[in-house]
Amino acid sequence: MFGYPLMVKSKRLAYDGRGNAVAHNKEELSSVVSSLGGFEHGLYVERWTPFAKELSVIVARSRDGCTVCYPVVETIHKDNICHVVEAPAQIPEKMKKLATSVAEKAIKSLEGAGVFAVELFLTNDNQALLNEVAPRPHNSGHHTIEACYTSQYEQHLRAILGLPLGDPAMKAPAAIMYNILGEDEGDSGFVLAHQLIKRALNIPGASVHWYAKPEIRKQRKMGHITIVGPSMFDVKAHLDRLLQRDTDGPKKVRPRAAVIMGSDSDLPIMKDAAAILEKFNIPFELTIVSAHRTPERMYAYALSAKERGLEVIIAGAGGAAHLPGMVASLTTLPVIGVPIWTKSLQGTDSLLSIVQMPKGIPVATVAIGNAENAGLLAVRMLASRDTELSDRVNEYQQNLEDSVLVKARLLEELGWDKYLEQCMKP
Repeated sequence: MFGYPLMVKSKRLAYDGRGNAVAHNKEELSSVVSSLGGFEHGLYVERWTPFAKELSVIVARSRDGCTVCYPVVETIHKDNICHVVEAPAQIPEKMKKLATSVAEKAIKSLEGAGVFAVELFLTNDNQALLNEVAPRPHNSGHHTIEACYTSQYEQHLRAILGLPLGDPAMKAPAAIMYNILGEDEGDSGFVLAHQLIKRALNIPGASVHWYAKPEIRKQRKMGHITIVGPSMFDVKAHLDRLLQRDTDGPKKVRPRAAVIMGSDSDLPIMKDAAAILEKFNIPFELTIVSAHRTPERMYAYALSAKERGLEVIIAGAGGAAHLPGMVASLTTLPVIGVPIWTKSLQGTDSLLSIVQMPKGIPVATVAIGNAENAGLLAVRMLASRDTELSDRVNEYQQNLEDSVLVKARLLEELGWDKYLEQCMKP
């Protein structure tokens, strides 16, 4: 009925790829059954599932039947063992809702209170298929200790004790959990694990959990490292550093913001946005992307912006001013439009074009030619989740206030006529 390849599993004591075997054809079936202890051991079969990603949802159910679900994560396996967990999963929102719905329905069909881990396959035709349910705190939920308001362990206790369930939402935008697996037997295995831990202690946002198991074996889970950060791009970069994948030479600093324009004639205005970003030490990229002359480039640029780690885009455009709106329609990143002054209508056509975006395509807009304010708005957006940058914005605001107060005092002391003469000479 299921055809081949066929997944054969042991009913008991099967985990981390153990107790599973694949028969690729009918001839292999007998040897696969024997390798799992024979039919008398208790076996079952599953249809082989070609999948695009492996997902997991941690679901908590209280004693009165209420449930809460943690954000969907992607689990990346190596030799059938969970190696990395990415939270949240980088999949479309509708797929997250589908996976969460399947997970919640699965748990509601079972009995018991506490935390359940629901593992799923995401197929190439966008189906979420139930793979396995583990009635306990789970490896795919370890990141919740640092990344969520309520860890899976606290949630488990709340659920079984009849206390209100906690907030499962992530308090960090992105997290990666990396399993510390035994790389060798005995003392050499411990040395390699400790070297990894030492590197982790130099990684921003990294937390080490060591399980203190007395014996180390290859592929045995000895602990885990969780890295939290402002974006998946950042935490993946830190993971690369942890695993020494970035030893091929100096790496460019990832830009957080982009300044784009339809023509190089816009640069005399757009340079003010670049100057502000430089003032606040924000890495950025600046380039020409024309909505009309290079539509394919604009399309590719906007679609890849978030994946490349950008967090905000400043787009300057004159005339028809389609660039900010078109880019905003292709990305979920915030887009700030800068109307460029033109000889024909002095920039009013650009301003009106940018602010007349249809519902569902928001573009923040500044005054005609005011790229400096666009840069400051981008800085404030980034500062909303960056404490150090927020402090610099506060300092900038304070300096503006101090500057005005100094001028006010001087005007009061000198009088208007001498102030004009000494401080405002043409």
